[in-house]
Amino acid sequence: MPDSSPHNRFWRLERHPVGSDFAGALSFEVGPVPKPADGEVLIANDLISLDAGTRLWMTPRTDGYQPPLPLGSPMCGLVLGKIIESRHPAYPPGTLVRAFGAWADYSCVTPAATGLFALDGTVEDPREHLGSLGMNAWTAFVGITDVGKARPGETVLVSAAAGATGMLAAQIAKIMGCRVFGIAGGPAKCAFLRDWLKLDGAVDYKAPGLDATLDAIDGGIDVYFDNVGGPLLDAVLPRMAHYGRVAVSGLMSTYAEESPAPLKRFDQVLMRRLTISGLFSPDFMSRGEQINRVLKRWAEDGRLKMRFDMTYGLEHILSAYGKLFDGGNIGKVLVALKH
Repeated sequence: MPDSSPHNRFWRLERHPVGSDFAGALSFEVGPVPKPADGEVLIANDLISLDAGTRLWMTPRTDGYQPPLPLGSPMCGLVLGKIIESRHPAYPPGTLVRAFGAWADYSCVTPAATGLFALDGTVEDPREHLGSLGMNAWTAFVGITDVGKARPGETVLVSAAAGATGMLAAQIAKIMGCRVFGIAGGPAKCAFLRDWLKLDGAVDYKAPGLDATLDAIDGGIDVYFDNVGGPLLDAVLPRMAHYGRVAVSGLMSTYAEESPAPLKRFDQVLMRRLTISGLFSPDFMSRGEQINRVLKRWAEDGRLKMRFDMTYGLEHILSAYGKLFDGGNIGKVLVALKH
């Protein structure tokens, strides 16, 4: 165990947050470095991935894709780091890994239960294991190809397109020869979609005249990759092409609600004969290496890229997390730790 860090700093969920008041719900604690039991490994976290879906774990809702965290538990999320102690024969010390661990200096995890994934240590920028080669990218790939079934020449619309999963989904749709539009909030993000991602158009959902802007996407929307849900999904459904497909990757607008409102335009599923499917990354984690072979090729030839929003220091994680909900980020939000 490194002598320079005899303690483990971590964030603990004390109460269910109201809205985005995360400071009132989580506390910053110091405890002993955990010791792995049989079958476990200890990871020294280098990077913590911040993802909007973890907001659902902070609620008391039991109808989510995963049970809520019990109050008093360490807050969890996706982490990247090296194994420094192992009691699992398949994962020796020194292995670079990604897993669902703690918002902490160290994560003690059971590999099978936390989606532990041994990483390619030759990748020049390790952040890409949480970017163009990460689970956001896997979700984007499966959502566009398998669920959305996007075909060359079709029109694809992506919500939260300036966020990590959205920008990857938009790029993958472009690679597949689609006409791609992105939805984002504010002129700066829409400029990013046009200038950096080179999309065919950008929709500012915060600007007046959203319905008219969506109507201007001629020919209807064949594939909608949705990260938001709620009123924005209601606005898109009447603009879908007949036999269109909706891939639901996230429901950012409802994560803080105990009883989300039902869709108002669900009638369009029948009227336009739509297919709506949800996708959740643990369902296709077994395909990770296969998907990464494709993603890595696209990344190496410059067609798939990620922009990172970096925060340094575990103690600043709440300000970084808040960006996901107040629109303060473009790209993947990461917190880098120092050991």
